Amino acid sequence: MAPERYGYADLVSYALFASEELDYSEPKSYKQAMASQYKKLWAQAMKEEMDSLDKNFTWVLVDKPKEQKIVGCKWIFKLKEGIKGMERPRYKARLVAKGFAQREGVDFNEIYLPVVKHTSIRVLLAFVTKYNLEIE
Repeated sequence: MAPERYGYADLVSYALFASEELDYSEPKSYKQAMASQYKKLWAQAMKEEMDSLDKNFTWVLVDKPKEQKIVGCKWIFKLKEGIKGMERPRYKARLVAKGFAQREGVDFNEIYLPVVKHTSIRVLLAFVTKYNLEIE
C-alpha cells in the first residue's frame, strides 16, 4: 500500500502555519502602520531609520530648485521574526526614494547604494594586514 502523501497531520500543520501568516501582516503604508495595534513599535522603527539617515549624512536639505520635480519617498515596513524563545520580533522601517520618477543627468548624476558585502570588508582588512596599513 502506498503511503498517504498529505495526511491529517500535514493538514493540521498547514492550517496552523497559515493562521500565523494571516494573524499579522506588514503594513503597506504609513497610514496602515499608524492605524495598527503595533503603531508605537512602527513609530520607533521609523525614528531609528531617520536617526540612522541623519547620523550617516545621507542627505543635505536644500531649497527646491525652480521648475524641478521633487522625488517622493515612501516607508517600507518589515517584521523580522527572530528565533522563537530566544529573540523578540524586530520591527524595521526603511525610507526609500520613488526612483522610478528620477531622470539620469537631471535628478541625479551618480548611483549610490549603501550596502557592503562582507567579502569586500574581509578583502580590505586582508590588504590592511598584509601591507601593515592603518584604518581611520
